[in-house]
Amino acid sequence: MIEELLPDTVVAVETYGDEEPPNAALYPEEEALVAQAVAKRRREFAAVRSCARRAMEKLGVPPQPVLPGERGAPAWPAGLAGSMTHCDGYCAAALVRAADLASLGIDAEPHQTLPEGVLPAVALPAEADRLRRLAGDHPGVHWDRLLFSAKESVYKAWFPLTGKWLDFSEADIDVFADRGEQHSGGFRARLLVPGPWVGDRRLDHFDGRWTVGRGLVATAVSVPHT
Repeated sequence: MIEELLPDTVVAVETYGDEEPPNAALYPEEEALVAQAVAKRRREFAAVRSCARRAMEKLGVPPQPVLPGERGAPAWPAGLAGSMTHCDGYCAAALVRAADLASLGIDAEPHQTLPEGVLPAVALPAEADRLRRLAGDHPGVHWDRLLFSAKESVYKAWFPLTGKWLDFSEADIDVFADRGEQHSGGFRARLLVPGPWVGDRRLDHFDGRWTVGRGLVATAVSVPHT
């Protein structure tokens, strides 16, 4: 589901269901981080790292711990860029050689309406107006949840390039459906604050893709080198 949203250079591994994968053993330093966590948190933590290590193997990189760095962003092995996501019944990791992409971000959410009161905290007025129009044209998609997921993917791609927080209000996302399609499309996130430098160019937007299926909405942003 995630892999179809990303360039061919990216390796994505995903799992469905709530059971812990058989190869989801944690390294001691990872185990210490969730020693006091509830069982659900431990399962998700282990399952998504199992996905990440399988992606490492596919890229020819020895499996190793994935520890949270600044603001919780995963610290990847040298030479790799990546992103992870998990929600009820699903987890995924996407990795790429840093020479092939400057950054990437992925997110998956239950395909359900956002809880009451969340959308006003997430959406700019212009975004909310566009979501209402989309809902009229494509009522089978929970556009509020899709916007939330897109903003999460944008942040995950932004942070490794900047080391800074990006507020929901600092990216204006325009979502569109593919022509003739109901459950896939793309989006452009216009950055409302100075964007990161990639090579000799300062970025003013990120582009992404989305899909809906199996009770989930998934989004992904890939940032190419200039």
